[in-house]
Amino acid sequence: MSNRKFKLKLPNTYLLIFSLLILFVIFTWIIPGGEYQRQVINGREVVVPGSFQFTQSHPQGIFDLFIAPIKGFVDGAQIIGFILLVGGSFNVMQRTQSIEKFIQKLTRAYDNSPFLKKMMIPILITLFSLGGATFGMNEEIIPFIIIFVPLALALGYDSIIGVAIPLVGAHIGFASAFLNPFNVGIAQGISEVPLFSGIEYRMITWFIINAVVIVFIMWYAARIRKKPELSPMYESDIERRKEFHLQMQNSNGEITFSLRHKLVLYAFISSLLAIVFGVIYFSWFIEEIAAVFFIMGILTGVIGGLKGDEIVSSFIDGAKDLVGTAFILALARATVVIANDGMIIDTILYKLSPLVASSNPVFASQKMFVIQAVINFFIHSGSGQAALTMPIMAPLSDLVGVSRQTAILAFQFGELTNIIIPTSAVTMGALSMGKIPFDKWAKWALPLTVILAILAFILLIPPFLMNWQ
Repeated sequence: MSNRKFKLKLPNTYLLIFSLLILFVIFTWIIPGGEYQRQVINGREVVVPGSFQFTQSHPQGIFDLFIAPIKGFVDGAQIIGFILLVGGSFNVMQRTQSIEKFIQKLTRAYDNSPFLKKMMIPILITLFSLGGATFGMNEEIIPFIIIFVPLALALGYDSIIGVAIPLVGAHIGFASAFLNPFNVGIAQGISEVPLFSGIEYRMITWFIINAVVIVFIMWYAARIRKKPELSPMYESDIERRKEFHLQMQNSNGEITFSLRHKLVLYAFISSLLAIVFGVIYFSWFIEEIAAVFFIMGILTGVIGGLKGDEIVSSFIDGAKDLVGTAFILALARATVVIANDGMIIDTILYKLSPLVASSNPVFASQKMFVIQAVINFFIHSGSGQAALTMPIMAPLSDLVGVSRQTAILAFQFGELTNIIIPTSAVTMGALSMGKIPFDKWAKWALPLTVILAILAFILLIPPFLMNWQ
């Protein structure tokens, strides 16, 4: 009898998403077309409850399947352009060797500081989580992958930790947000609930979810640091780790961290602060953030002593390295294009809504969470999902004895699945930038996703017990 264990191996990321595209095309032939009426309230288009009507089906064909990726490029043009600009800018900064020298310094400080060994990961995760919970940090995490993957490898972890710190941190903050205008604010506005009311319990849920994720990642990090071969990325990380250690050896024990290096990092930090300030006070979005990173790339190149042609070539090389990521984002967007063109998203929502009814309001709120998680597979925009679902879920919650605050919380928790769903452009883009195959990431993220789902079920119980309004 063979002793070999059966291992489930998913196709590579491109084939996986294209397979989903094919599946969505099939869905358009099975699921009838349907549409809710929309109306504009306070400048925002929302669904009119009770207005659903079946419409003529729009089954997508083979030609539509191959048109969808180019539509995905158009639909995701902002974030694709953002990633290419940011990738080019970061490559310019990397050419100055400032990040490399900083990581070397930080690694040495980490080895000599018990405090950093215990607190670095919790502090970093908390910072990204706060970004998601307050100003809706999401796409902005993608550039950080370039920094955190080599940092994680230098500290004896793996590339999964390097991606998880910004990606999981920001996603759990977004899903358990207490001041995020893009999901909590819009959902409460649509549901006619006072803006940012119920913040006390939301802060409690954010703290609990944050703590659980930190414990999980710290547990995994400790195992990997002790026994690196346990990492799904062990073999892939060997070459990257060797390359970094070679750079450390070439420093001959003395790390030169010059004034130029410091000024480059100061310019980088100033750019991040400018982005946070702009997002909070001036409602900046992708265009403005991309512009800041573009300016940062030029400034860091000049400060770092690079010549004009070096800055240009570094920028082009950085953008070129992310063309694969751009294709992944376009394919991920194409899945939504197929569903929209096939007129099946509203039908899915209409069919799911009656399933909320339950003899117990707690069960009803938990069903809302499951439904929102399903819808999140198709729609990843917090504001877009709120505009689509809350006009229906809010009045529906009144009928099943669930408070509107609880319905909004269930909607938020649905986005906890963002860390693993392959239709999320941000998740797939971050994985591509971190050079982590989806099957490797899924193997790591699935247990955490299950833990978060169980936690969401539990955290939806107290609102009923305390009559949370």
